[in-house]
Amino acid sequence: MFPEYRDLITQLKTTDHHFVHLFDRHNELDQKIKNMEAHIVGGTHEEIETLKKEKLHLKDQLYVILRKAAVADSAA
Repeated sequence: MFPEYRDLITQLKTTDHHFVHLFDRHNELDQKIKNMEAHIVGGTHEEIETLKKEKLHLKDQLYVILRKAAVADSAA
């Protein structure tokens, strides 16, 4: 996710607790979705779609934080 921000993600994971929470939740949902799609864990199509929407919303939030941090870094 966001390979162009790899260094910034590493930095934010050590300095921004909210970012860490969103990042960890995104990864948790990603794994849960993969497990459901692989039938390792039970889940309906609707449940998977709901989790995917939540995951996408988290990704959008992470992107906003990354863009703001990138602009702040370039201004410094």
